[in-house]
Amino acid sequence: MFGTLLAPLMNTPRPHFGLSKTRLETFAILLTGFANCRTVNLSHLASQFSGKALHTSNGRRLQRFFQHVRFDGDVVAQLTLRLLNLSGPTPLALDRTNWKLGKKDVNVLVLAIATRRFRVPPMLTMIDHRGNGATTQRMELISRHLRLFGASTMEALLADREFIGDDWMGFLIENNVPFVVRVRENAYVTAEDGRRFQLRSLLRKRGKGIWTGWLSGMTHAPDNLLHFAGQRMKKGELPLVVTNIAEPRRALDLHRKRWRTECLFGDAKTRGFNIEDTHITDPAKLATLLAIIALAVTWACRCASRVMGPKAPRRKTHRRREKSWFGTGLDALRRWLLHDPEQALQAWRHTCPKPSLCSSKGGRKL
Repeated sequence: MFGTLLAPLMNTPRPHFGLSKTRLETFAILLTGFANCRTVNLSHLASQFSGKALHTSNGRRLQRFFQHVRFDGDVVAQLTLRLLNLSGPTPLALDRTNWKLGKKDVNVLVLAIATRRFRVPPMLTMIDHRGNGATTQRMELISRHLRLFGASTMEALLADREFIGDDWMGFLIENNVPFVVRVRENAYVTAEDGRRFQLRSLLRKRGKGIWTGWLSGMTHAPDNLLHFAGQRMKKGELPLVVTNIAEPRRALDLHRKRWRTECLFGDAKTRGFNIEDTHITDPAKLATLLAIIALAVTWACRCASRVMGPKAPRRKTHRRREKSWFGTGLDALRRWLLHDPEQALQAWRHTCPKPSLCSSKGGRKL
């Protein structure tokens, strides 16, 4: 298997990451090992090396890789999106995932593609404390996306109630970022006629509605004018969102796509690569690990595209999918790695960009 797979997998990232041959080989083994072993535990991944080296020696080789290798996050993001070969504006979801290792909190802020088929995290940043991260970290993450791809590639930025704030909203409006963000029921809104009220009071006598105004604390300027949409559900739930998109009636339907990030976290964790198995807590090393995970998730999605074509996984009698898009791709990838490596390479290689499509920043040899 390795004789067929390693060389093409090494050649693809070579012009983008500037790694030495040994590091490239380790990168390729990690990429295939995540799928084969379904874990990021280095002790298990050490078994993926061929040759006569001791298992402990291979484990130290992996440790040195994460100690010394740092990927350019911009190049990883560009490479991921080119592999997906998406066209037109796509919904992006801002969310975070966290877990604990002993007393250490691992907290990651993720900007993820959230289409019907692809749930991939091309951009992320490490948060060094509990909670949803500072507003400046969110701004930096969105600024990176705008610098690389522009606001025209975003159908809407989707976020939950924890990602709110006057400065944050002002930043999104100033940069022409279309957004749909859920807000709390007790949030105060000032209407265009000057009245001030809580959002929950708007839905007392009606099941669904759209209103216009400003969040409490925002400057009452025409450029800052926002739309609020809400719907009272049968079970008593009251989803309320704030948006600046031109068609606010689509806001609630768009925001439902944010749930795809929860599916993404499940794919990266228990349903896929079990990233919580890692003992890495250093932010720089963890960023390297998660960059390779993003490429591995992308590879699985490409495998699903080859298996399913234009179709979708079939639904069972309860109307849920028999298997997720990612699950279909991961099963195919694992089977092909063992029994038909050329199929796995077709999924990886045929949609990968030429070196000129990624702006590598000249990483040194490692």
